[in-house]
This record gives sequence, C-alpha cells and structure tokens, in this order.
Amino acid sequence: MVKENQLSSLRDEIDKIDDTLLNLLSERAALTQEVGRLKKDSGSAVEYYRPDREAKIMRRLKGANNGPLTDESLVHLMREVISACLSCEKALSVAYLGPEGTYTHGAMRKHFGSFPEGVPCHEISQVFRHVEGGISDYGVVPIENSVGGSVNQTLDSLSAGNVKIIGEVTIPIKHQLLSKGKDLSQITKVFAHEQALMQCSSWLRENLGSVELIRTSSNALAATKAKGDSQAAAIAGAEAAKIYGLEVLAKNIEDSVRNSTRFIVLGREVPNTSGSDRTSIMFSASDEAGSLYGVLGILANADISMSRIESKPSGEGLWDYTFFVDFLGHFYDPVVSEAISKMRAKCRIFKVLGSYPISVN
Repeated sequence: MVKENQLSSLRDEIDKIDDTLLNLLSERAALTQEVGRLKKDSGSAVEYYRPDREAKIMRRLKGANNGPLTDESLVHLMREVISACLSCEKALSVAYLGPEGTYTHGAMRKHFGSFPEGVPCHEISQVFRHVEGGISDYGVVPIENSVGGSVNQTLDSLSAGNVKIIGEVTIPIKHQLLSKGKDLSQITKVFAHEQALMQCSSWLRENLGSVELIRTSSNALAATKAKGDSQAAAIAGAEAAKIYGLEVLAKNIEDSVRNSTRFIVLGREVPNTSGSDRTSIMFSASDEAGSLYGVLGILANADISMSRIESKPSGEGLWDYTFFVDFLGHFYDPVVSEAISKMRAKCRIFKVLGSYPISVN
C-alpha cells in the first residue's frame, strides 16, 4: 500500500520543479523577444525561423539526454518550447497541402510545433505560390512516399519556382478506417485519396471486398464525406478522426508496415549549415554518351554520398529527362560548392533546390 506521506513529499518536489520550469520558460521567451528586437534593429532582412539553429539545439540535447525521457519525447517537447517562444518573437504562417487533418498537416505540426498559423491550400502549386509571393512565411508539401514513390506535382513545382527547400520531415503513414457507423458490416462505400486506396488495397480486398471505393482529392476530404453518412467510411489518419468526429473502425490498415512519407519545408532563403545537412539539385545532362555518368561521377570523386536520385521526362523532347538528386553536405561547404560548379558546367540545365538540415526526429 502506497504511503500517503511519501506521495505527498514526491508531489511537493514535482511542484517545485514545475515552478522552476515556469521561470526558465519565461526567461527563455524573454530572451527570444530580445533576439527579435535586435534583428529588427539591424535594418537587414530578418529570418526569424532558423532551421539550422533549431537542428543544432535538438542534436545537442539528444546527445546529452540520459533518460528517462526518450529522444523522441525530448525532441517533441523542445519543439513545442521553441515554437511557443518563437511565437513571442513573430507569429509565423505556414502553408500546407490541406485541408486540416491531412498527413501534410501533421507533418507541418511535427516540424513547426503547434503555434504557427496553418494555411491550408487545395493544391501543391498553391503552397509554392503562397511562399514565393510572401503570403505565407513557409510551406510544407509531400515529396516522396516509400510505397508510392515521388510526388510529381512537387517535383514540377520545384523545377518551375524560385522557393528553396529549407528542411525535411518524415512521418510514418498509419491509415485508419473511420466512420460514423459502428461496424464494418454497415459499410457500403469507402472514400479515400487514390494513394491511400493503393496503400490499403490488400486489406480492403480481404475485409471490404464488395464495397464501392471512391477517390477524393485528400484523405481529410474523405473524412468530411464519411461524416455525414453512417454507411460510409474514410481512410485517413487518427488526427482526422478527432477533427471530424469519427470512430476508428479498424486501425493501421496499410499493407506495408514501412509506409512513410517524406515532406519538404519551403522557404525563400537557404539556411546556414547545421553540421549535418542535405543538398537537393535538379539537372538535365547534355545529349551525349556517358553524360549522366560524367555528372554523377563528380560526386563520387569528391567522396560525396548520394542519398536519392529520381528521373522524370522533361517534356522538352523525346526521351529527354530531368534528374532530381539528393546528396549529403551543404551548398556552403567548400567541397560541395566545388562539386556543384563542376556539375553545372556539364549540364544544359542545373538548379540548386536547397541545402537544409537532415531531419531530427
């Protein structure tokens, strides 16, 4: 049996720590406000959000963490602290592929915390326009899924626009079957984005083989449609169930347990190096034998690790391709900068899409 005096003593200690935390948080917020005032007084263009600085903070704290909090819990808590303090310096607006309750909305919250104003957009290109035109400070869009591959609309917008990739965030995709109904036997139709339908195809075939599958522009829109029909269900994330007042009829119905989506954060300025960065480029090689090997060989000769390569038709000629490449290192690193100069000289089209911190989860 728990001794009440021991519990009371422990709770008193917790209360003291809470008081200390409150004072420290207030002190941190005040210092953040002072940083904001100094930036304004400098007279130059001000970037209030510093992804490189935030990444350094997270990595330092993870390295010093001895538990019992997990690294994941620590990063989550600190991101909210940083988000709250930054809101005292400047209220940020972040455009994302909406509506509210999409996985992109979740990625935005994971990366920026709860305090920025989320601006839902109907299309990926609209997110780019919001950032490029200064309507929103930053943007978040999906770029690739571990099952479905690259998101072509994002690649096209990166090719055409002037915004930069300033960060990345990866989230596991856990699809839930949501409904107002109480039982699978009631369901006659399922609403979902076409990617969700594909990623859950085996489960749907085995458990709801005869129901009508209806494509929607987003899983959040699917949830809104299911909200008004007890015989309908939607495939969406758990957050959508809370937002749209739906029950979870079946959990984690995705066919692959490794289903994850990588999202990119968009901004107008390249952040400084954080010490562990990734650079993204796009290029079209000259129409000569071995030209692609010649371009990529520059990375190998510089001992730069390539982490991703993707090709898509350029639309400019038959069998003419644009290549999208990610590699480790920052544009400001001398070795990387020299390699980029050599690659640019060998390409018909070349563009640095961004240099940014590797995600800290």
